[in-house]
Amino acid sequence: MGGDSQRVSRWYFGGLASAGAACCTHPLDLIKVHLQTQQEVRMRMSSMAVHVVRTQGVLALYNGLSASLCRQLTYSLARFAIYERAREFVGRDGRNPPFHTKVLIGALGGFSGGLIGTPADLVNVRMQNDIKLPLDQRRNYKHAIDGIYRVAKEEGIRKLFNGATMAASRGALVTVGQLSCYDQAKQLVLATGLMGDNITTHFLASFLAGGCATALCQPFDVLKTRLMNSHGEYRGVLHCFSETARLGPFAFYKGFVPAAIRLIPQTVLTFIFLEQLRSHFGLVLA
Repeated sequence: MGGDSQRVSRWYFGGLASAGAACCTHPLDLIKVHLQTQQEVRMRMSSMAVHVVRTQGVLALYNGLSASLCRQLTYSLARFAIYERAREFVGRDGRNPPFHTKVLIGALGGFSGGLIGTPADLVNVRMQNDIKLPLDQRRNYKHAIDGIYRVAKEEGIRKLFNGATMAASRGALVTVGQLSCYDQAKQLVLATGLMGDNITTHFLASFLAGGCATALCQPFDVLKTRLMNSHGEYRGVLHCFSETARLGPFAFYKGFVPAAIRLIPQTVLTFIFLEQLRSHFGLVLA
């Protein structure tokens, strides 16, 4: 780019970047779901991965990939689009909005994206967890669209939004952790004058954002996963919370390490892909 021109993201870049990152980190997401849905702590991350590969084969690590991509192209596309458009609106005078404003629009975008992406998220959790169930209890969805159609047909449309409150709440927190913290970290790094707007800065800012997002959303992620994978054993969010609490406070952080191992690389890859899309294909502002 020459002169004073600047490139900004198109509204759908966030969804594309998140989908690309999901292709790389899906096996980690699958292992995380398996760990979170254990009723008792029987396996750690490495032993769970070995168990899945031994019993189902290497390709089983990509069970539910179509649902994961569908989720990113609904949930992440919506939250990125809302966040970036709202950020541009509040910063239309050319100044960066304050951090608390970024947090508010991040929460709004994440909550909205969480609601929109709940059906794909529910099918994603079920498809990833299917291989753990007895043969007569497996749902055997062919792909994400088949899963959404079958849930609506067999269980009712309302079931597609089972766990929507938790999904939306988690979406708000993870978006604050990812987008708002990335935005702020990148701004602070660039303000030092020691680093330019390059891939090193993008990596550092996104690594910090991934850590913040993991810490914020892990308890909600555990409850969301349990609700979405339930066979009717929970009467609602509060009942799921109380039943999980009976297992001890650390139950809310079950799978924290694999969640961090998945979410931090996914955050890093998402923003690196997003920045590359923006720099090569973004809208040019004079």
